[in-house]
Amino acid sequence: MTQDAGDDVIVERIPRRARLGALRAAPGLGIQSKLLIMLLSVTVLSSVVVGVIASVNGTDALRGSVYQRLTEVRESRAREITTYFKDTSDALVVYTRGRTAIEAVQDFSAGFAALQSSTLSPAQDSAVDAYYSDYFVPQLEKRTGSDSAASVFIPKSPAERYLQANYTAPFTDFTKAIANNDAGDGSAWSAANAKYQDYFREIVNRAGFDDALILNTTGDVVYSAYKGVDLGTNVETGPYRGTELATAYKGALSSNAVDYVGVTDFERYQPSLGVPTLWIVSPIGEGGTISGALALQVPLDKVNSIMTDGGKWKRDGLGKTGEVYLAGPDKLMRSTSRELAENPKQYVKDVVAAGTPPRVAERAVAIKGSVLIQPVATGSVTSALAGKTGISLSTGYLGKENLTAYAPLDITGLDWVIVARVDSSEAFAPITTFTRNLVLSTAGIILLVSLLSLLLAQVFVRPLKRLMDGVRRVAAGERDVRVEPTTRDEFADVGNAFNDMSNSLQVKADLLDEQQEENERLLLTLMPEAVAKRYRRGDENIAEDHQDVSVIFADIVGFDRYTRGLKSEEALRALNEIVRSFDQAAEKLGVEKVRTTKESYLASCGLIVPRVDHARRIVDFAVELRAILERFNSQNGSDLALRAGIDTGTVTSGLVGPSSVAYDMWGDAVNLAFRIQGSERGAGIFVTQNVVDKLPQSSAFQESGTIDLPDGQQRVWRLDQETTSV
Repeated sequence: MTQDAGDDVIVERIPRRARLGALRAAPGLGIQSKLLIMLLSVTVLSSVVVGVIASVNGTDALRGSVYQRLTEVRESRAREITTYFKDTSDALVVYTRGRTAIEAVQDFSAGFAALQSSTLSPAQDSAVDAYYSDYFVPQLEKRTGSDSAASVFIPKSPAERYLQANYTAPFTDFTKAIANNDAGDGSAWSAANAKYQDYFREIVNRAGFDDALILNTTGDVVYSAYKGVDLGTNVETGPYRGTELATAYKGALSSNAVDYVGVTDFERYQPSLGVPTLWIVSPIGEGGTISGALALQVPLDKVNSIMTDGGKWKRDGLGKTGEVYLAGPDKLMRSTSRELAENPKQYVKDVVAAGTPPRVAERAVAIKGSVLIQPVATGSVTSALAGKTGISLSTGYLGKENLTAYAPLDITGLDWVIVARVDSSEAFAPITTFTRNLVLSTAGIILLVSLLSLLLAQVFVRPLKRLMDGVRRVAAGERDVRVEPTTRDEFADVGNAFNDMSNSLQVKADLLDEQQEENERLLLTLMPEAVAKRYRRGDENIAEDHQDVSVIFADIVGFDRYTRGLKSEEALRALNEIVRSFDQAAEKLGVEKVRTTKESYLASCGLIVPRVDHARRIVDFAVELRAILERFNSQNGSDLALRAGIDTGTVTSGLVGPSSVAYDMWGDAVNLAFRIQGSERGAGIFVTQNVVDKLPQSSAFQESGTIDLPDGQQRVWRLDQETTSV
């Protein structure tokens, strides 16, 4: 056998369209682009520079405005709350140094002392005890959420029980209690109350205090404007001895100064049902002699009103999320939260997500207040408690990024700080809007100039576009493309040159098409189509492993003897006739030819197209080859025979040769098929034990011997000469 013509042909692997596409994709700036760049560069550059300057200056101005506004709100609230406490303290000193207060403490103290020997009727005793067990303690438990024992609060001293029996127990409405001037019991204390109640009631009502207490020098609360459960108690020995009120009272008496004012922090005061309570206390006396103390209960609502400006946050420029709040040294709020007041459900979600325990958040919602409940351990509060004043961008107690303005407060006796905050998203919204508008306006100017520049550039390059269109058509594969010049300038000369080039390309394209078709035909004679596709893609190392493949290595016995007296052309014609018949049989039976040489015909089944019956097909193919040679003998009077070796197993196929490629197949199955074919001198179809095991009709084979392998011996079988199919 001889090698097919074209085995050494190097096939061109770059299609003509790919080459044209590469030309079309070449980089470069056109005349129109250059004109646009020249026209736009100055405009765009100037617009960008102006825009950047405006953006930087505008952003800084807006950001500064936000900082300034927040700082102004903080300072305004700080002045208001500081002024309130100063004015209240000054007013308290005026009250305590006046004759009315001095005489009142003397009269109430004397009346209280006289009541220490008083007795109550059984009905009055029962009324006092019932007031605590049936009204005060249940109300306290409901408000605080914790259990309390009535025995802890029930008055013990005669004077305390007497006053509460006549002035406290009869009322559950504090409005009526403060309106009562005289219980009508004829006691000296009631006479004093009738004399001074109106004076202190006016102080409480006009200034908005929650209560006014007068204490004697031994700690007894000898007077209360509202006549609450603290009336008659002793702040040094009674149930409220550990309160801030008791501490402030001691400070006032030990100050030895009648103009001293002590201010307490908020505490949960039990007589006020656990409502956060703040006291200002000053000694009563004259000429250096202290005869008692006056304590005014500052209402929580007053502090909240100042910090919220009566709920008018938007009017103060705090938008939808801003607020000003107070915090104490324990990093708990001393004023109410805006979100708690406006949207309790959202408040719970936000503070819990930020780390506040759910029970704390739910408690704040239940009592409608965050004072002494809501933690505010933020960076701003920490800095303010350290004595610093400033502005920061940090996470707030609601878990959102805040812009805050913080500062310590200058209130004697209170270690409070003030924080003005607003969500950064809202605070910087004007900056975002300004930046967006600036970017859009700059982009609009650039777009308008671009459109005008594009229009002018198109007028200039219109002739070139016609030439470009012609080039694209040629690159897309069109032939005989012509461009008709419409001017009499250099563009017309370029058009004529293009037409000449188009004619030349037409001729060359026809030649390339013919060569491409021939190359494609030769390529498919060298290798399977799937391998050819990979080769055309540029793959250099093409190899694949295949399982369950049957291989035949066949030789024509007696061909040299037959062609010895023939001319070379006649011998080649006979060989090609036989090979053509072999190829047709392979195509009919689904067998893939691998290569053909003068010495052998190598083929496989199951290599390109996996087949379950590859062994049967390859044996049938060998039988068909034998029949082809028998027909050739009968037609030409020759004595040709087939000697073939067949094995099945794992093979590898691929392209061999870096420059002049050849499709080949190798592996154990190929080697074994070759050895079987080469080891037998006579004609016949020889198969391995692997092949026989895969065929249902093994009776058609006769044992022919064995062949030595590295891992042992392999039995070889010979197909019966009479067998025409398995």
